[in-house]
Amino acid sequence: MQRTIVGIDVGTTKVCTIVAQVSDAGSMNILGVGLTPSKGLDKGVVVNIDDAVNAIATSIEKAERLSGYRIGTAFVGVAGRHIASLNSRGVVAVQRPDHEITRNDVARAVESAQAVAIPTQREIIHVIPRAYVVDGHEGIRDPIGMSGFRLEVETHIVTGEVMAIQNLIKSVQKAGVEIDDLVLQPLASGESVLTAEDKDRGVMLVDMGGGTTDMAIFVQGGVWHTSVLPVGGTHFTNDIVYVLHTPHNTAEYLKLKYGSAIAGEPPAADDTSDLIDAETLTVGEKQQISRHLLNEIIQARAEQVVELIYNEIKRSGYEGMLPAGIVLTGGAAQLNGFDELVREMLGMPVRIGVPNDLTGLADSLDSPSYATGVGLLRWGARHGLSMLGPTHRSEERQGWGNVYERFKGWLREFLP
Repeated sequence: MQRTIVGIDVGTTKVCTIVAQVSDAGSMNILGVGLTPSKGLDKGVVVNIDDAVNAIATSIEKAERLSGYRIGTAFVGVAGRHIASLNSRGVVAVQRPDHEITRNDVARAVESAQAVAIPTQREIIHVIPRAYVVDGHEGIRDPIGMSGFRLEVETHIVTGEVMAIQNLIKSVQKAGVEIDDLVLQPLASGESVLTAEDKDRGVMLVDMGGGTTDMAIFVQGGVWHTSVLPVGGTHFTNDIVYVLHTPHNTAEYLKLKYGSAIAGEPPAADDTSDLIDAETLTVGEKQQISRHLLNEIIQARAEQVVELIYNEIKRSGYEGMLPAGIVLTGGAAQLNGFDELVREMLGMPVRIGVPNDLTGLADSLDSPSYATGVGLLRWGARHGLSMLGPTHRSEERQGWGNVYERFKGWLREFLP
Protein backbone atom coordinates (compact mmCIF):
# COMPACT_ATOMS: atom_id res chain seq x y z
CA MET A 1 0.00 0.00 0.00
CA GLN A 2 1.25 3.47 -0.88
CA ARG A 3 0.21 6.93 0.24
CA THR A 4 1.09 10.34 -1.12
CA ILE A 5 2.76 12.87 1.19
CA VAL A 6 3.65 16.50 0.51
CA GLY A 7 6.27 18.61 2.26
CA ILE A 8 6.63 22.40 1.93
CA ASP A 9 9.88 24.00 3.06
CA VAL A 10 9.16 27.73 3.41
CA GLY A 11 12.62 29.24 3.76
CA THR A 12 14.16 32.69 3.69
CA THR A 13 15.65 32.26 0.20
CA LYS A 14 13.51 29.54 -1.39
CA VAL A 15 10.19 27.74 -1.15
CA CYS A 16 10.41 24.05 -2.01
CA THR A 17 7.38 21.78 -2.39
CA ILE A 18 8.01 18.04 -2.76
CA VAL A 19 5.43 15.37 -3.59
CA ALA A 20 6.28 11.72 -2.88
CA GLN A 21 4.68 8.30 -2.68
CA VAL A 22 5.63 6.38 0.44
CA SER A 23 5.15 2.63 0.78
CA ASP A 24 4.45 0.74 3.99
CA ALA A 25 8.04 -0.55 3.79
CA GLY A 26 9.29 3.04 3.95
CA SER A 27 10.56 3.46 0.38
CA MET A 28 10.03 6.95 -1.00
CA ASN A 29 9.37 7.72 -4.66
CA ILE A 30 9.65 11.42 -5.56
CA LEU A 31 6.86 12.45 -7.95
CA GLY A 32 7.36 16.19 -8.23
CA VAL A 33 9.42 19.12 -7.00
CA GLY A 34 8.42 22.78 -7.09
CA LEU A 35 11.18 25.29 -6.40
CA THR A 36 10.78 29.07 -6.42
CA PRO A 37 12.60 32.05 -4.87
CA SER A 38 11.15 33.02 -1.51
CA LYS A 39 9.51 36.38 -0.95
CA GLY A 40 7.93 38.02 2.06
CA LEU A 41 10.14 36.28 4.64
CA ASP A 42 12.99 37.56 6.79
CA LYS A 43 15.10 35.14 8.83
CA GLY A 44 12.42 32.47 8.53
CA VAL A 45 9.54 34.72 9.61
CA VAL A 46 6.71 35.96 7.36
CA VAL A 47 6.90 39.75 7.08
CA ASN A 48 4.62 40.19 4.02
CA ILE A 49 1.77 37.71 3.72
CA ASP A 50 0.83 38.57 0.12
CA ASP A 51 4.38 38.04 -1.15
CA ALA A 52 4.73 34.85 0.88
CA VAL A 53 1.42 33.49 -0.45
CA ASN A 54 2.46 34.16 -4.05
CA ALA A 55 5.79 32.38 -3.59
CA ILE A 56 4.21 29.39 -1.86
CA ALA A 57 1.44 29.14 -4.47
CA THR A 58 3.98 29.23 -7.31
CA SER A 59 6.01 26.45 -5.70
CA ILE A 60 2.89 24.33 -5.16
CA GLU A 61 1.75 24.86 -8.76
CA LYS A 62 5.12 23.71 -10.12
CA ALA A 63 5.06 20.57 -7.98
CA GLU A 64 1.48 19.80 -9.04
CA ARG A 65 2.31 20.24 -12.71
CA LEU A 66 5.30 17.90 -12.50
CA SER A 67 3.67 15.24 -10.33
CA GLY A 68 0.13 15.33 -11.72
CA TYR A 69 -1.11 15.32 -8.12
CA ARG A 70 -3.57 17.85 -6.69
CA ILE A 71 -2.07 19.05 -3.41
CA GLY A 72 -4.63 19.50 -0.65
CA THR A 73 -2.59 19.06 2.54
CA ALA A 74 1.10 19.20 3.41
CA PHE A 75 3.63 19.01 6.20
CA VAL A 76 5.21 22.44 6.59
CA GLY A 77 8.58 23.35 8.10
CA VAL A 78 8.81 26.09 10.71
CA ALA A 79 11.92 27.93 11.90
CA GLY A 80 12.99 31.49 12.57
CA ARG A 81 14.48 33.61 15.29
CA HIS A 82 11.30 33.28 17.39
CA ILE A 83 11.84 29.56 18.08
CA ALA A 84 12.82 28.54 21.62
CA SER A 85 13.00 25.24 23.49
CA LEU A 86 13.13 23.83 26.99
CA ASN A 87 13.25 20.45 28.70
CA SER A 88 10.54 19.30 31.10
CA ARG A 89 9.65 16.22 33.12
CA GLY A 90 6.19 14.79 33.78
CA VAL A 91 5.21 12.22 36.41
CA VAL A 92 2.02 10.14 36.77
CA ALA A 93 0.83 7.06 38.65
CA VAL A 94 0.07 3.98 36.55
CA GLN A 95 -3.73 3.57 36.44
CA ARG A 96 -4.39 -0.11 35.79
CA PRO A 97 -4.87 -2.38 38.83
CA ASP A 98 -2.28 -4.82 37.46
CA HIS A 99 0.15 -1.86 37.03
CA GLU A 100 0.73 -2.48 33.32
CA ILE A 101 1.68 0.77 31.56
CA THR A 102 -0.65 1.73 28.70
CA ARG A 103 -0.66 4.35 25.94
CA ASN A 104 -2.97 6.45 28.08
CA ASP A 105 -0.44 6.49 30.92
CA VAL A 106 2.26 7.68 28.52
CA ALA A 107 -0.04 10.37 27.10
CA ARG A 108 -0.93 11.57 30.62
CA ALA A 109 2.75 11.77 31.53
CA VAL A 110 3.45 13.83 28.42
CA GLU A 111 0.52 16.11 29.26
CA SER A 112 1.94 16.51 32.77
CA ALA A 113 5.29 17.56 31.30
CA GLN A 114 3.54 20.42 29.52
CA ALA A 115 2.62 22.05 32.83
CA VAL A 116 5.37 24.64 32.49
CA ALA A 117 5.12 28.42 32.46
CA ILE A 118 4.95 29.59 28.84
CA PRO A 119 4.29 33.28 28.03
CA THR A 120 0.89 33.99 26.50
CA GLN A 121 2.45 35.22 23.24
CA ARG A 122 4.06 31.80 22.68
CA GLU A 123 2.61 28.40 21.87
CA ILE A 124 3.87 24.83 21.81
CA ILE A 125 4.92 23.35 18.47
CA HIS A 126 6.37 20.02 19.64
CA VAL A 127 6.43 17.96 22.81
CA ILE A 128 8.96 15.23 22.10
CA PRO A 129 9.52 12.40 24.62
CA ARG A 130 13.24 11.74 25.07
CA ALA A 131 13.27 8.92 27.62
CA TYR A 132 11.09 7.31 30.27
CA VAL A 133 11.69 6.34 33.89
CA VAL A 134 9.68 3.49 35.45
CA ASP A 135 9.91 3.22 39.24
CA GLY A 136 13.32 4.86 39.18
CA HIS A 137 14.73 2.78 36.31
CA GLU A 138 16.05 5.24 33.69
CA GLY A 139 16.82 5.04 29.98
CA ILE A 140 13.59 3.29 28.93
CA ARG A 141 12.53 4.17 25.37
CA ASP A 142 9.16 2.42 25.16
CA PRO A 143 7.46 1.71 28.51
CA ILE A 144 4.15 0.42 27.09
CA GLY A 145 3.47 -3.09 28.35
CA MET A 146 5.95 -2.83 31.22
CA SER A 147 4.87 -3.07 34.85
CA GLY A 148 5.35 -0.28 37.35
CA PHE A 149 3.72 2.05 39.84
CA ARG A 150 5.22 5.38 38.74
CA LEU A 151 5.93 6.61 35.21
CA GLU A 152 8.13 9.61 34.43
CA VAL A 153 8.88 11.08 31.03
CA GLU A 154 11.62 13.48 29.98
CA THR A 155 10.43 15.72 27.15
CA HIS A 156 11.86 18.36 24.85
CA ILE A 157 9.35 21.17 24.28
CA VAL A 158 9.66 23.49 21.28
CA THR A 159 7.74 26.77 21.31
CA GLY A 160 7.28 29.66 18.91
CA GLU A 161 5.65 33.07 18.86
CA VAL A 162 1.91 32.83 18.23
CA MET A 163 1.86 35.58 15.60
CA ALA A 164 4.79 34.15 13.64
CA ILE A 165 3.20 30.68 13.61
CA GLN A 166 -0.25 31.97 12.68
CA ASN A 167 1.15 34.11 9.84
CA LEU A 168 2.92 31.05 8.41
CA ILE A 169 -0.26 28.96 8.70
CA LYS A 170 -2.31 31.73 7.08
CA SER A 171 0.16 32.07 4.20
CA VAL A 172 0.02 28.35 3.40
CA GLN A 173 -3.77 28.20 3.70
CA LYS A 174 -4.21 31.24 1.44
CA ALA A 175 -2.11 29.37 -1.13
CA GLY A 176 -4.85 26.72 -1.13
CA VAL A 177 -3.28 24.05 1.09
CA GLU A 178 -4.25 22.87 4.58
CA ILE A 179 -1.52 21.89 7.04
CA ASP A 180 -1.13 18.30 8.25
CA ASP A 181 1.42 19.37 10.83
CA LEU A 182 4.05 22.02 11.52
CA VAL A 183 7.54 20.55 11.94
CA LEU A 184 10.60 22.29 13.32
CA GLN A 185 13.03 22.41 10.40
CA PRO A 186 16.14 20.92 12.08
CA LEU A 187 14.02 17.97 13.26
CA ALA A 188 12.83 17.46 9.69
CA SER A 189 16.36 17.75 8.32
CA GLY A 190 17.53 15.19 10.86
CA GLU A 191 15.02 12.70 9.46
CA SER A 192 16.66 12.89 6.03
CA VAL A 193 20.41 13.08 6.74
CA LEU A 194 21.01 11.38 10.10
CA THR A 195 21.22 7.65 10.74
CA ALA A 196 19.85 5.85 13.79
CA GLU A 197 23.47 5.20 14.81
CA ASP A 198 24.24 8.94 14.65
CA LYS A 199 21.35 9.71 16.98
CA ASP A 200 22.26 6.92 19.39
CA ARG A 201 25.94 7.90 19.66
CA GLY A 202 25.33 11.65 19.96
CA VAL A 203 25.35 14.09 17.06
CA MET A 204 24.68 17.74 16.34
CA LEU A 205 22.76 18.66 13.21
CA VAL A 206 23.52 22.14 11.82
CA ASP A 207 21.10 23.21 9.08
CA MET A 208 22.44 26.39 7.46
CA GLY A 209 19.77 28.17 5.47
CA GLY A 210 19.67 31.57 3.86
CA GLY A 211 18.50 33.57 6.88
CA THR A 212 18.98 31.26 9.88
CA THR A 213 21.11 28.38 11.11
CA ASP A 214 18.97 25.74 12.81
CA MET A 215 20.54 23.27 15.21
CA ALA A 216 19.47 20.10 16.99
CA ILE A 217 21.41 17.78 19.28
CA PHE A 218 20.44 14.10 19.31
CA VAL A 219 21.56 11.75 22.10
CA GLN A 220 20.47 8.18 22.88
CA GLY A 221 18.16 8.18 19.88
CA GLY A 222 16.18 11.31 20.77
CA VAL A 223 16.41 15.07 20.47
CA TRP A 224 17.82 16.77 23.57
CA HIS A 225 18.43 20.34 22.48
CA THR A 226 17.28 22.65 19.66
CA SER A 227 18.01 26.27 18.83
CA VAL A 228 17.99 28.77 15.96
CA LEU A 229 20.73 31.29 15.17
CA PRO A 230 19.65 34.42 13.25
CA VAL A 231 22.54 34.12 10.77
CA GLY A 232 22.74 32.29 7.46
CA GLY A 233 24.05 32.32 3.92
CA THR A 234 22.67 35.77 3.06
CA HIS A 235 24.91 37.29 5.74
CA PHE A 236 27.99 36.10 3.84
CA THR A 237 26.64 37.75 0.69
CA ASN A 238 25.78 40.99 2.50
CA ASP A 239 29.32 41.16 3.93
CA ILE A 240 30.74 40.96 0.40
CA VAL A 241 28.37 43.68 -0.80
CA TYR A 242 29.34 45.96 2.08
CA VAL A 243 33.13 45.52 1.87
CA LEU A 244 33.63 45.25 -1.89
CA HIS A 245 30.80 47.61 -2.90
CA THR A 246 29.43 45.13 -5.44
CA PRO A 247 25.80 44.59 -6.49
CA HIS A 248 24.02 41.86 -4.57
CA ASN A 249 23.78 39.46 -7.52
CA THR A 250 27.52 39.88 -8.17
CA ALA A 251 28.33 39.18 -4.53
CA GLU A 252 26.21 36.03 -4.56
CA TYR A 253 27.91 34.83 -7.75
CA LEU A 254 31.38 35.49 -6.34
CA LYS A 255 30.54 33.65 -3.13
CA LEU A 256 29.27 30.56 -4.94
CA LYS A 257 31.91 30.39 -7.69
CA TYR A 258 35.08 31.63 -6.00
CA GLY A 259 34.30 31.76 -2.29
CA SER A 260 35.97 29.68 0.40
CA ALA A 261 35.68 29.65 4.18
CA ILE A 262 39.48 29.33 4.40
CA ALA A 263 41.37 32.24 2.86
CA GLY A 264 44.84 30.68 3.04
CA GLU A 265 48.09 32.59 2.62
CA PRO A 266 47.97 36.06 1.05
CA PRO A 267 49.26 36.14 -2.58
CA ALA A 268 52.43 37.84 -3.73
CA ALA A 269 52.11 41.47 -4.77
CA ASP A 270 52.62 40.64 -8.46
CA ASP A 271 50.29 37.63 -8.49
CA THR A 272 47.67 38.54 -11.08
CA SER A 273 46.02 35.12 -10.82
CA ASP A 274 44.49 36.30 -7.55
CA LEU A 275 42.32 38.82 -9.41
CA ILE A 276 38.74 37.96 -10.35
CA ASP A 277 37.28 39.74 -13.34
CA ALA A 278 33.67 40.59 -12.46
CA GLU A 279 32.90 42.81 -15.42
CA THR A 280 30.13 40.57 -16.74
CA LEU A 281 28.15 41.02 -13.55
CA THR A 282 28.56 44.70 -12.80
CA VAL A 283 26.59 47.46 -14.40
CA GLY A 284 28.45 50.02 -16.43
CA GLU A 285 32.05 49.40 -15.39
CA LYS A 286 34.66 46.69 -15.09
CA GLN A 287 35.55 45.50 -11.60
CA GLN A 288 38.50 43.37 -10.52
CA ILE A 289 38.39 41.75 -7.12
CA SER A 290 41.09 40.00 -5.11
CA ARG A 291 40.17 36.37 -4.52
CA HIS A 292 42.11 36.43 -1.24
CA LEU A 293 40.25 39.51 0.01
CA LEU A 294 36.96 37.89 -0.97
CA ASN A 295 37.79 34.79 1.04
CA GLU A 296 39.04 36.79 4.02
CA ILE A 297 35.59 38.41 4.17
CA ILE A 298 33.90 35.01 3.98
CA GLN A 299 36.26 33.43 6.51
CA ALA A 300 35.59 36.16 9.07
CA ARG A 301 31.86 35.48 8.94
CA ALA A 302 32.37 31.69 8.83
CA GLU A 303 34.51 31.80 11.97
CA GLN A 304 31.80 33.80 13.73
CA VAL A 305 29.21 31.16 12.80
CA VAL A 306 31.44 28.36 14.09
CA GLU A 307 31.93 30.24 17.37
CA LEU A 308 28.16 30.58 17.72
CA ILE A 309 27.77 26.85 17.09
CA TYR A 310 30.40 26.10 19.75
CA ASN A 311 28.68 28.41 22.23
CA GLU A 312 25.43 26.55 21.61
CA ILE A 313 27.12 23.20 22.26
CA LYS A 314 28.45 24.55 25.57
CA ARG A 315 25.07 26.00 26.50
CA SER A 316 23.41 22.64 25.85
CA GLY A 317 25.74 20.87 28.29
CA TYR A 318 26.90 18.31 25.71
CA GLU A 319 30.40 19.58 25.06
CA GLY A 320 32.68 16.58 24.54
CA MET A 321 29.69 14.20 24.45
CA LEU A 322 29.00 14.08 20.70
CA PRO A 323 31.15 11.23 19.32
CA ALA A 324 29.31 11.27 15.99
CA GLY A 325 30.33 14.92 15.62
CA ILE A 326 28.52 17.49 13.51
CA VAL A 327 26.47 16.95 10.36
CA LEU A 328 26.18 20.07 8.21
CA THR A 329 23.28 20.47 5.84
CA GLY A 330 21.28 23.24 4.17
CA GLY A 331 22.24 25.35 1.17
CA ALA A 332 24.85 27.48 2.96
CA ALA A 333 26.66 24.35 4.18
CA GLN A 334 27.90 23.86 0.62
CA LEU A 335 30.29 26.81 0.97
CA ASN A 336 33.70 25.56 -0.07
CA GLY A 337 35.91 24.75 2.93
CA PHE A 338 33.28 25.38 5.60
CA ASP A 339 33.23 21.77 6.80
CA GLU A 340 37.03 21.82 7.03
CA LEU A 341 36.93 25.05 9.04
CA VAL A 342 34.40 23.58 11.50
CA ARG A 343 36.56 20.47 11.85
CA GLU A 344 39.69 22.53 12.55
CA MET A 345 38.07 24.96 15.00
CA LEU A 346 36.03 22.45 17.01
CA GLY A 347 38.17 19.32 16.72
CA MET A 348 35.15 17.14 15.95
CA PRO A 349 34.16 14.80 13.11
CA VAL A 350 32.26 16.80 10.46
CA ARG A 351 30.43 15.70 7.32
CA ILE A 352 27.96 17.15 4.83
CA GLY A 353 24.50 15.59 5.07
CA VAL A 354 22.64 14.86 1.81
CA PRO A 355 19.20 13.19 1.46
CA ASN A 356 19.44 9.59 0.27
CA ASP A 357 17.43 6.40 -0.30
CA LEU A 358 15.09 8.11 -2.76
CA THR A 359 13.72 6.97 -6.13
CA GLY A 360 11.88 8.74 -8.95
CA LEU A 361 13.11 12.32 -9.31
CA ALA A 362 15.79 11.70 -6.68
CA ASP A 363 18.59 13.26 -8.76
CA SER A 364 16.97 16.68 -8.48
CA LEU A 365 17.19 16.46 -4.65
CA ASP A 366 20.81 15.30 -4.39
CA SER A 367 21.90 18.36 -2.42
CA PRO A 368 21.99 19.56 1.21
CA SER A 369 19.60 22.34 0.13
CA TYR A 370 16.74 19.84 0.09
CA ALA A 371 17.37 18.18 3.46
CA THR A 372 14.41 19.93 5.11
CA GLY A 373 11.99 19.26 2.24
CA VAL A 374 12.82 15.54 2.12
CA GLY A 375 12.84 15.40 5.91
CA LEU A 376 9.28 16.74 6.04
CA LEU A 377 8.21 13.77 3.91
CA ARG A 378 10.00 11.32 6.17
CA TRP A 379 8.51 13.02 9.26
CA GLY A 380 5.06 12.73 7.73
CA ALA A 381 5.63 9.06 6.93
CA ARG A 382 6.68 8.30 10.51
CA HIS A 383 4.61 10.69 12.65
CA GLY A 384 1.82 11.81 10.34
CA LEU A 385 -1.80 12.34 11.37
CA SER A 386 -3.24 10.24 8.55
CA MET A 387 -4.77 7.70 10.97
CA LEU A 388 -6.72 10.27 12.96
CA GLY A 389 -9.60 10.92 10.60
CA PRO A 390 -10.87 14.15 9.01
CA THR A 391 -12.67 15.53 12.07
CA HIS A 392 -9.64 15.38 14.30
CA ARG A 393 -7.36 16.76 11.57
CA SER A 394 -9.72 19.68 10.98
CA GLU A 395 -9.57 20.50 14.68
CA GLU A 396 -5.78 20.29 14.59
CA ARG A 397 -5.54 22.86 11.82
CA GLN A 398 -7.64 25.26 13.86
CA GLY A 399 -5.88 24.77 17.19
CA TRP A 400 -2.18 23.98 17.13
CA GLY A 401 -1.82 24.29 20.89
CA ASN A 402 -3.62 20.96 21.52
CA VAL A 403 -0.40 18.97 21.49
CA TYR A 404 -1.77 16.40 23.94
CA GLU A 405 -4.35 15.17 21.41
CA ARG A 406 -1.76 15.17 18.61
CA PHE A 407 0.61 13.08 20.72
CA LYS A 408 -2.12 10.57 21.60
CA GLY A 409 -2.75 10.18 17.88
CA TRP A 410 0.94 9.59 17.30
CA LEU A 411 0.91 6.90 19.99
CA ARG A 412 -2.10 5.17 18.44
CA GLU A 413 -0.36 4.96 15.08
CA PHE A 414 3.21 4.06 15.92
CA LEU A 415 3.41 2.31 19.29
CA PRO A 416 2.40 -1.34 19.59
